[in-house]
Amino acid sequence: MHNNNLVETVLGALVLAVTGAFLTFAYKVIDLAPVEGYAVEARFSRIDGLNVGNLVKISGVKVGRVAGFYLDNDSYEAIVQMDIDNGIKLPLDTSATLSSEGLMGGKYVALEIGADEEYLETGDRIEYTQSPPGLEQMLGQVIFSMTKTKDDAADDAPEDGE
Repeated sequence: MHNNNLVETVLGALVLAVTGAFLTFAYKVIDLAPVEGYAVEARFSRIDGLNVGNLVKISGVKVGRVAGFYLDNDSYEAIVQMDIDNGIKLPLDTSATLSSEGLMGGKYVALEIGADEEYLETGDRIEYTQSPPGLEQMLGQVIFSMTKTKDDAADDAPEDGE
């Protein structure tokens, strides 16, 4: 009986050690560490699928995280709060776009660096933004382009007797 308790204790400790190692590895791989930096905001007409913790990227490289968002009661637009790494200086004319990592991928904020010689500081707002089209709008564009292509092909087809 005493042997069984020892085996169970050792196995339990081993399971805990493996779980701890896995969680440490996962934490480092998915980079959940908080961003040490400054806060900026951007205004979007829609932020479908964006969540707190999503990445902020420049040229595909992580430079920050989405810290939060709220609805502006006057304009009814979404204000996205972002924490940007201290080592990254964003010119005043930087633009922000909501992008997707693929068809089923998560959303992120893509920043395009401007050429201004002055930089955003804590609490500043990125003025140039672009919201992604909604799913209905994208489907409408696909259907319209397919219909147009089909009509163009029918117009180019030779008629009988030519």
